[in-house]
Amino acid sequence: MACIQAIASVTQYWVLVWQRLEGKVALITGGASGIGEATVRLFIKQGAKVCIADIQDELGEQILKSLGSGTHARFIHCDVSKEDDISKAVDFTVETFGTIDIMVNNAGIIGNMFAGIKEADLQELKKVFEINVDGVFLGMKHAARVMIPRGKGSIISTASLAGIVGGQGPIGYTGSKHAVVGLTKSMASELGKHGIRVNCLSPAAVPSGLFLPLFPAWLRKAAVLKISFAVIGYYANLKGVHLEANDVAEAMLFLASDEARSVSGLNLTVDGGQTVVNNPLRLILSIMRWMGILGIKHAARVMIPRGKGSIISLASVASVIGGMGPHTCQRVRELKML
Repeated sequence: MACIQAIASVTQYWVLVWQRLEGKVALITGGASGIGEATVRLFIKQGAKVCIADIQDELGEQILKSLGSGTHARFIHCDVSKEDDISKAVDFTVETFGTIDIMVNNAGIIGNMFAGIKEADLQELKKVFEINVDGVFLGMKHAARVMIPRGKGSIISTASLAGIVGGQGPIGYTGSKHAVVGLTKSMASELGKHGIRVNCLSPAAVPSGLFLPLFPAWLRKAAVLKISFAVIGYYANLKGVHLEANDVAEAMLFLASDEARSVSGLNLTVDGGQTVVNNPLRLILSIMRWMGILGIKHAARVMIPRGKGSIISLASVASVIGGMGPHTCQRVRELKML
């Protein structure tokens, strides 16, 4: 029994010693759910004091209750599209905890996932930009006024794979996340002389409060997790790992910690390697492999030295004339299994 207690004491000691955000203060927008909530919990576990800024008051209060009593966390209602709200959140954090070392601009919305350019609504586009872009800009602006006099600080914003390549989200969301990457680079270049690091993260789709509402209520939770893991897993280059909110929070922790003291202006992708491969090309190669076209290549390397041979491939009338229903549908069903 004494041995177990000794081990527990040593373990607790090293946890305290190695808390990577000990003595730090963080303000996290959109911290009441999803990636934001995971980041709040991890930062507190790593020794930080955290102010949660969100419009989801009930969820915010629930997080505070789940964290237990203490002086390590506070909640404030904040609509990031309103400068007055952001300014008050920053002031509240400073008044409560004394300063701000880390600003995390995480609040965001997707918008209409299924509207093409012809159906896109300008007012909705503006709303997406107000939250995803204006909110990040305002967070940077008001965090900077606290950090510049101190000569240090870390500002982190949540971007997206949609800010790197097209086709990862709706029009407004994609445009807004490209803007977040641009703001990050611009602010990193301006604030570096003040000792302030500015970075952003671009995660792939994470099953969260932002992602789940895209599915019907009966498909949410466990079923959606399976679907999202299957889709993301197919396109990811890194196999055997399912991206979750905690993974993104861990990346946030790195950028917030002193371990990243020389890192600024970075857009850190957390995507299982999706962006290091040409996904459409991978799909084409899979189709080619299924159709036996690569068989032509390997047959040819045997025949070419001999100077003779015959290669015959089975096509279909569907490759000449459209509307050949049954055969085409069969091909589609088989391709879906790739």
